[in-house]
Amino acid sequence: MNIQAKEFLKNILTTPSTTGFEAPVQQIVRNYVQPFADTVRTDVHGNVIAARNPDAPLRIMLAGHCDQIGLIVNYIDEQGFIYILTVGGWDIQNLIGVRVKIWTAKGGVDGVIGKKPIHLLDDEERKKVPKICDLWVDIGAADKAEAESVVSVGDPITVELEYRELRNNLIAAPATDDKAGLWAAMEALRRIDPAKLKAGVFAVSTVQEEVGLRGSRTSSFGIDPHIGIATDVHFATDCPSMEKKRNGDVKLGGGPVLTKGPNITVRLVNALIDTAKTNEIPVQIIAEGKITGTDAGSIQVNRSGVATALVSIPNRYMHTPVEMISLNDIDYAADLMARFCESIEPDASFIP
Repeated sequence: MNIQAKEFLKNILTTPSTTGFEAPVQQIVRNYVQPFADTVRTDVHGNVIAARNPDAPLRIMLAGHCDQIGLIVNYIDEQGFIYILTVGGWDIQNLIGVRVKIWTAKGGVDGVIGKKPIHLLDDEERKKVPKICDLWVDIGAADKAEAESVVSVGDPITVELEYRELRNNLIAAPATDDKAGLWAAMEALRRIDPAKLKAGVFAVSTVQEEVGLRGSRTSSFGIDPHIGIATDVHFATDCPSMEKKRNGDVKLGGGPVLTKGPNITVRLVNALIDTAKTNEIPVQIIAEGKITGTDAGSIQVNRSGVATALVSIPNRYMHTPVEMISLNDIDYAADLMARFCESIEPDASFIP
């Protein structure tokens, strides 16, 4: 991973992109891909689509979603406390006592999430998981008028956006789901050798995955790809409480995860496995008996159908403020997709 690629990763991980409010991070994506992409465009939904060799008859789509789970301002009470709704799938317990930032038209406003102290909870309250309506954001406002002078209903909120480097080339940050996959898709496009490329490759930073795979549905309709590779995250099972017999054997640093199952085209995933072997790229294999909750779910059924695969990044502590990934894994994922795209011939077919 070169210096520019690592800086790109840090920038997207520390830039807000709650679902429905992805524009700030999409500008960073456009700036990064502009020097090497043949075309870059943003569609009306907000998906950023960067392409190499876009006029080729055979089209490959690489999709990583840029949106992160977040919160949204719902109500401001007379004392200036701000009540919120979730955007995406939060475990409410992970929000208690965290630092947040409200993204207003005039910039970020710092706050913290508060709740009733444990000392004052009765026995029944201690047994219950809090609801989102039991929490509030405190920005230090004296009253409603002061809060409303800086914050409006509908403003998006993120947890504090940090990037922390840990041991063994691991990092921890909110929104590695799925900015790790977004990074891998765009970096794969950069790493492709144009002299070897016979297909058109469209790397897409999709929007609104966390609320129903929406951006991949609209962007794949517009691109009309023959091959679609979604890149997202998958549960790492190399930490306490994770059951390998239920979630597979997946470890950080073991390479990207390739899924097999009904959401995946058999010949395509086998071709990716062959590419990994040829290029000595480590991969991990898992099974999924249903449609995956990723962009692969919508890409597969676009128009008359798309040959679909899923390349995932192992992730610990998913949908928390401290998601953890390996930089080695995203590096391998980018190489795998780049080498695969170079290997595709114009007459390639993945019809069973």
